[in-house]
Amino acid sequence: MPPASPDDALGRFVTLGDTAEILKISVDEALALVRSGELAAIRVGRAADSSGGASMWRVERAVLEAYIEAKYEETRRMGLWNQAAFANIPELSGGTIVRGPRSPDDQPPGDES
Repeated sequence: MPPASPDDALGRFVTLGDTAEILKISVDEALALVRSGELAAIRVGRAADSSGGASMWRVERAVLEAYIEAKYEETRRMGLWNQAAFANIPELSGGTIVRGPRSPDDQPPGDES
C-alpha cells in the first residue's frame, strides 16, 4: 500500500473551521459562502438547535479545491477584462470606466492638462 499523502489524513470532507483556515477567512464568512450557495457543502448530523451552525456543515476537499481554482480563474479573467479595449465602455464594464495611462497623443485638441 502506498504511503498516505498529507491530504489523505484529513479525509474526504473538511469542517467549516478547516475550510475557513484554508481560505484564511472567518468561520462566519465560510458559513455565509455555504448559505449563499457559492461554496457547495453538505449538512450532517442533527442540530441541537435550529440555528444551523457551522459545526453541522462539511465541504468535500475536491469541491473546495475546485472553488479555489474557480476564484483564480475569476481573478485572471477580471485582470484580462480590465486590460481589454472595451473596458472603457460603461455598458460593458458594469457601469465603471476603467482607464489606463493616457499618452499625449490621446488628448483632444486644446486639452493641455
